[in-house]
Amino acid sequence: MQTLMPLAERIARRLTERRETVAIAESSTGGLVAAALVAIPGASAYFLGGAVIYTGASRAGLLGIQPSDLEGMRPSTEPYAALMAERMRARHGAVWALGETGATGPTGNRYGDAAGHCCIALAGPATRVATIETASADRQANMRRFALRALELLDKAIAAA
Repeated sequence: MQTLMPLAERIARRLTERRETVAIAESSTGGLVAAALVAIPGASAYFLGGAVIYTGASRAGLLGIQPSDLEGMRPSTEPYAALMAERMRARHGAVWALGETGATGPTGNRYGDAAGHCCIALAGPATRVATIETASADRQANMRRFALRALELLDKAIAAA
């Protein structure tokens, strides 16, 4: 968490100053992104909610994503991360939303991605996507790396908007 906190603090300060909000839909980070943002005092001013979307049931129940919404795409891709971010933003009325999906390890996921694969998307006044390939099977290290990259993406987009 310590490596995430400087970015989370900067994001919190910018969002609070601008009176903007954020919502997070994450998978392979297991809630680390939301935890970092909520750990900042005053988080209720900018943090609207977060969800760990880890199964088809959570995808349907928390984001309203049905199998028909996934036609032509599969999880653990940039388009899927973008869909997660867009749904989270719409459901929470947030200015910004982040979607994250991947394979933390020690093995790859059922979609054919190797451990260390992550896709992140940002929805809001600016949209961004990123794919990370760490080539590492270290689950906890990948979770931290993915969360850090997600916060970096959010931080840079807010600064540029």
